[in-house]
This record gives sequence, C-alpha cells and structure tokens, in this order.
Amino acid sequence: MTQAPVKSGSAAEVFLIFLRLGLTSFGGPVAHLAYFRAEFVARRRWLDEGAYADLVALCQFLPGPTSSQVGFSLGVSRTGGLRGGLAAWLGFTLPSALILFACAAGAASFSGPVAAGALHGLKLVAVAVVAQAVWGMAQSLTPDSPRAGIALAAVGIVSFLGGPFAQVGAILCGALAGLLLPRGEAAPAGGGLSFPASRSRGLWALGSFVLLLLAPQMTGAAAGHQGIALFDGFYRAGSLVFGGGHVVLPLLEAETVARGWTDEESFLAGYGMAQAVPGPLFAFAAYLGALTQPPPNGILGASIALIAIFAPGLLLVYGVSPFWERLRAHPAARRALSGANAAVVGVLGAALYDPVWTSAVLSPQDFALALGGFLSLMVWKAPSWAVVLLLAGLGALSGSL
Repeated sequence: MTQAPVKSGSAAEVFLIFLRLGLTSFGGPVAHLAYFRAEFVARRRWLDEGAYADLVALCQFLPGPTSSQVGFSLGVSRTGGLRGGLAAWLGFTLPSALILFACAAGAASFSGPVAAGALHGLKLVAVAVVAQAVWGMAQSLTPDSPRAGIALAAVGIVSFLGGPFAQVGAILCGALAGLLLPRGEAAPAGGGLSFPASRSRGLWALGSFVLLLLAPQMTGAAAGHQGIALFDGFYRAGSLVFGGGHVVLPLLEAETVARGWTDEESFLAGYGMAQAVPGPLFAFAAYLGALTQPPPNGILGASIALIAIFAPGLLLVYGVSPFWERLRAHPAARRALSGANAAVVGVLGAALYDPVWTSAVLSPQDFALALGGFLSLMVWKAPSWAVVLLLAGLGALSGSL
C-alpha cells in the first residue's frame, strides 16, 4: 500500500514540533526513535513504516547520533530543503543544550530523592514508548515467517556479540538475508522518504565532511588556534561514533580530559547530568565546551563544541540520502531493505531489554507502572507527553515518601 501524500510544511512548523519532542523525549536514542515513530508515522503520517525503517537503517549505518540524523532527515523532507533539517535539529537539541549549559554555569542541579524518583519515572516512560514502537513496527515489517526469523536473528546478534558494531552488523546481515526473500514477499511496506537534495548537493556535503575532518590537522591550524582545536576535537569525536550516543563517552574523554581541557570529576558529573535531560546525549558537548580551558569557553565554547559534534553526522546523512533514494528503487535493493527493516525491529527489540528495561524495571512496582504507560499509549491512545508527565510525577512522589 502506498501512503497518501502529505502536504509540505514550514521550517517554523518543524521547529515547534521538534522543540516539543526535545522537551519531552527522555530515555536515550532508542526511545527517541520510538517517539519519532509515534509522532510522524502513527500520528502525523508524514511517512509510513517502511520509509521510516529505511531511514533508521540508513542512519544506523552512518557514524553520528542516529536519532538526530533521523530527525534532521524528516525536517529536510517535510520542508523540501535544508532549512527544515536545521530547524528539526535546533528544536530537538536546544532544550538539552541549554539545560546542560546552565549546569556548567552552576545555575542548575538535579539531585535529591525527588529528582531521582522523577528520573526513574522517565526511564519507565522509555520502556512503554519503545515497547509500543517495537510492537507497531513488528506488525508492519515482520508479517511473515522469514522476516520474523530475520528479526529474531538480529536480536541474537546484538545480544550475544554486543559492542558498538553489533547493531550495524545485525542490519547488514538482515539486508543480506533479505536478498534471499521471494520477490512477492520482499516489497517494503510503503513508499520511500522524499528527500529533495540533488546528487551535486550530496557530493558537496560529503566533500565538506572530509574537508572538515582532515584540514585542521593537515594544515596545522588546530595546533595554532584554540577555537579551531576545540572544533576539530569535537568534530572528530562525532565522526567516529557508531552504535549510539553512549559510545561517544570515551572519545570525548580523550579529546577533553586527556588534553587537559577539563578535569575527570567535572567530566563525569556532566555525563551524569546528560542522562537526566531530554533530547540527544550529544548535547553533552555544550556542557564540555562551556567548561573548556583555555578559552574559548562559556557560550562561545558551548556553541563551537555543539555544532562540531553534530556536523559530521548531519553532513553524512544529507550527502548519502540522494544516492540512497535511487538505490532503494532497484528490485534487489528493495529485497535487501525488506530484510534490513526486519532486522531493525530485532535491534530495537534487543534494546528494549538492554539498556531500556534493565535500567528502569527494578521492582514489581516498576513493572506495573511501565505496563500502565504501555497500555495508556496502546489501548487508551494517550499522547506520549501525558505519559511522560504522569510517570515522572509518580516517580517524584515515590521519591518523596
């Protein structure tokens, strides 16, 4: 079935939608993908399950923050231009970046039993949201025994192998298995994502990615100017991250603590704060940039670090997408994508258990709350922001008792 066409929107519309998501999307990158699916596939119908799974698979293959790359691509597609992608990125990133900048400035804290209880409630929201996403995507993307088997194999690969490349490997194996699917069973669930960038713009983005990665070191500019060195360090960290936002931790530690730009205690404190805020974990860069010594630091350092760490992932997805859209039209590619989409379901299913379930459901009471959130979303069709407020409030209440 081909989805009905959706009218394009403005950058302002995209910004406001993603700003709300940036304020309410707790739980890390896997939960963010579930929030996006609920908002743009189930509610607004900007795209269908097949197109969304294709996009997630592409972003999983590329280095960078997967959820931010998916949001950026949705913004580009919605407005027909780069302004929509930048609006989506800014709206989704701004809340967490401002909170973490305030933490660096000493203007905010998140401690005490009430705050810890609220944070735990937000983790339970992530369980409900991710479970809803896995259930919905499985119905559309694993409708038969072969693709259900691919999803199960992906769960096994991620669970037994682990590591940052296990997810990429699972999707790659799913794509290879998809080539063996019968032609009649392998068609994607719907149309592809309309991505307006031309091949020339894609090549420009890919060339910019390489230039920004190599030029500071090759020209010696990073050694002679602290602002360029700051950009270079965070850009390289963002260029090497596969497998989710948490993988960036050792890379950022090597670029900041090991170089004497900040101390270990401040680094770990900021990383802990980053777990308590909504939006992308990469916003941690704003905290580190604000604290960096020598200058630039403060608002300028935070801005440089934030832009630098996100830039590689956004340039890559913008550069690769025009070629991806053409590739997916070929019959063999469509079968491979059908297998990759099934593997995405398995990857999300594995992540539902670890780290989402294992970090949140610690008691029978937690299970009851998570189940209540899941039923609120699935049966009573409650909006995700309402479930966020409910479980965060119940968590804060339990922390005060």
